[in-house]
Amino acid sequence: MPLGLARRGYTGVIQHLAADGAGSALSDVELESRLIELGFVEGAKVEVLHEGAVGRDPIAVRVDNVTIAVRRREAMAIIVA
Repeated sequence: MPLGLARRGYTGVIQHLAADGAGSALSDVELESRLIELGFVEGAKVEVLHEGAVGRDPIAVRVDNVTIAVRRREAMAIIVA
């Protein structure tokens, strides 16, 4: 499931990144690179902590022990289980 579809309280583990077709303004390569730099790597534990008021965007996500805000359309590239 893409992390962009997850609701507040969801916890899971990152399976892989699938930047192609995520709908981001960034190129697929640039989006994947940025997500990796932020800590979205295979095997990392994730938890959705908060959703924005307007359109539930952005979301605050805890990746291992770091809290990161990310747009839902970019979170669609993060596949979790």
